[in-house]
Amino acid sequence: MRTALPPPPPSPPPPLRRDLPRNFDFSLLLNCRTARETRQVHALSLKSGAFDHPPTAAKLLALYAAPEINDLRHARSVFDRIPHPPLPSWNVIIKCCVENRHSHDALCLFRELVGECTPDGFTLPCVIKGCARLSAVEEGKQVHGLALKIGLGSDKFVESSLVSMYSKCGSIASARKVFDGMDDKDLVCWNALIDGYARCGEIERALEVFNEMPERDAFSWTVLVDGLSKSGKIEAAREIFEKMPSRSLVSWNAMVNGYMKSGDFNSARKLFEDMPTRDLITWNSMIAGYDLNGRFKEALDMFNSLLKEGFVPNHATLVCALSSVSGLATLSTGSCIHSYMVKNEHPLDGVLGTSLIEMYSKCGSIESALAIFHSISKKKLGHWTAIIVGLGMHGMASPALQLFAEMRKAGVKPNAITFVGVINACNHAGLVDHGRHYFEMMQKEYGIEPTMEHYGCLVDLLCRAGHVKEAKYVINTMPMKPNKVMWMSLLSGSRIQGNQKVGEYAAQHLIELAPETIGCYVVLSNIYAAAGKWDKVSQVREMMKKKGIRKEPGCSSIEHKGMLHEFLVGDKSHPQTEQIYSKLTEMREKLKLAGHVPDTSQVLLCIEEEEERETELENHSERLAIAFGLINVYPGSPIRIMKNLRVCNDCHSITKLLSRIYDREIIVRDNSRFHHFKSGSCSCNDFW
Repeated sequence: MRTALPPPPPSPPPPLRRDLPRNFDFSLLLNCRTARETRQVHALSLKSGAFDHPPTAAKLLALYAAPEINDLRHARSVFDRIPHPPLPSWNVIIKCCVENRHSHDALCLFRELVGECTPDGFTLPCVIKGCARLSAVEEGKQVHGLALKIGLGSDKFVESSLVSMYSKCGSIASARKVFDGMDDKDLVCWNALIDGYARCGEIERALEVFNEMPERDAFSWTVLVDGLSKSGKIEAAREIFEKMPSRSLVSWNAMVNGYMKSGDFNSARKLFEDMPTRDLITWNSMIAGYDLNGRFKEALDMFNSLLKEGFVPNHATLVCALSSVSGLATLSTGSCIHSYMVKNEHPLDGVLGTSLIEMYSKCGSIESALAIFHSISKKKLGHWTAIIVGLGMHGMASPALQLFAEMRKAGVKPNAITFVGVINACNHAGLVDHGRHYFEMMQKEYGIEPTMEHYGCLVDLLCRAGHVKEAKYVINTMPMKPNKVMWMSLLSGSRIQGNQKVGEYAAQHLIELAPETIGCYVVLSNIYAAAGKWDKVSQVREMMKKKGIRKEPGCSSIEHKGMLHEFLVGDKSHPQTEQIYSKLTEMREKLKLAGHVPDTSQVLLCIEEEEERETELENHSERLAIAFGLINVYPGSPIRIMKNLRVCNDCHSITKLLSRIYDREIIVRDNSRFHHFKSGSCSCNDFW
């Protein structure tokens, strides 16, 4: 067995006496109702010597282990003082360990028991349950063998426990074998088998067993609904759900969770509103579901409603809420959740610390992310990875690589995600040799096979550095089919290098793979225009018209005083529209005086007149957001903007100028990375 014996006591306990002292009334034990009363009688028994009387010790053990008191620590202390515990006492302490989630201790005790006496029909079900909770299927098989050896293999309760254990451990064939050999199958066995098939994804078999059942209870229906929901068969789950004689809270939660995972958040919300009662699992399913489906505002609204309803969020709730904050880049909301965590003493040494680092990084406050990281005394891989990825995202290659070196020195083994952050940091700093080195290190030193994301980072790194031929070679020799991001990187790199041949090669593959990629046509047109091939430019324009290509509307958002303000291209729906467009006019005049010449190369090809192209640029969503920020954000505070698309060349140029003209720090997060604009410069020296 994998379990180990606990260390032996330093000296054997004194032998129990057979007679009860006259100064101790045994009826005191019979009348104990609370933990306090039991401890008082326990103390009296020790003082009077009555504890050494076998029935006294046995009764104290039973009292401490009883569900009403359930004090494992005191139960174990009583048990350890019994020199040669009878089998009932072994059964009591083993059951108490299992019920208190100390299953490993229960298995250690069972190993001792087997050396002293023969277990019975009360011992084995508890031990088998402990194996199930530990997913210790090999130990479970050994207990099964022992049961057969001592003649308890056909015991109803032992068999039922075995079916449940094998089902929960994923050994569904063994569960079915025990089940088929049973003479007396109770409802618990039927439910355990259905649950096992559902856990293994064998939903059709679960349905077969369900239809064969002589009787069903709420658990039978709920297990099936949950299994169908988790396997993606949401309509079949709903059909069973509607047929349920009575719906448990678990079945409601299973349906809500199933709808969310299938992307049907509207049906999930309707069920949520129809529920007679809700628990924290219900709320967590809704918050996590909205977050999963990119409905970040709804997720945070649900989180606020949870607090108003008086529910106390747990780790899972907070992790999902922080993820939604990251999706919206609403820093003040994230700071409020952080304050709640501090006030309620949530530890940051686990996943919550990782979530906080990610949240602050994605909200543009890398300083806060670093502060959280440094405040965690026992740093785990997740914490190191989150801060390295965050620094890479902000173009801060030097500190990212320094922390990576410190992590390795501390003996923390990086994983695949860590290397994505490291290579990405090299990417944005143009550290080609470093990027190649870490790509090789990942494979040779740590045995991590590169994924699509790793190859994507390497290809982008090579393209940004002008090594388009090497990038093309990597794409053509990688073990998986390249995605559209890689082809777009190669196409953009070809434009910078003026390599029409490689550019056409990349564009051809990109159009075949994702013909709706608007940037492909714009960049290809720019390559032809730079080469003076205007007939080719016209061909690209006609291709766009023929395919009906439409650009995804740009949307920029900025948070101010706890509210999220969103702007589309040419948006005039905001309450401060008049002030915003007045500020835009002011910005345009100041930019002209600063010598700015609009770069219209990335404007849609269908806009042919240069003046119209310049007007199109002036109405880009991030410019509206910047104007709003200049009007409303207090001087000295950064203007933080998030955009759903990549920032165009011209907006990147004018934002650098505006940061100098207005002496403001502007932080923009687009769909590629962060840009920190300050005093006329940007953190990304490799923008293209």
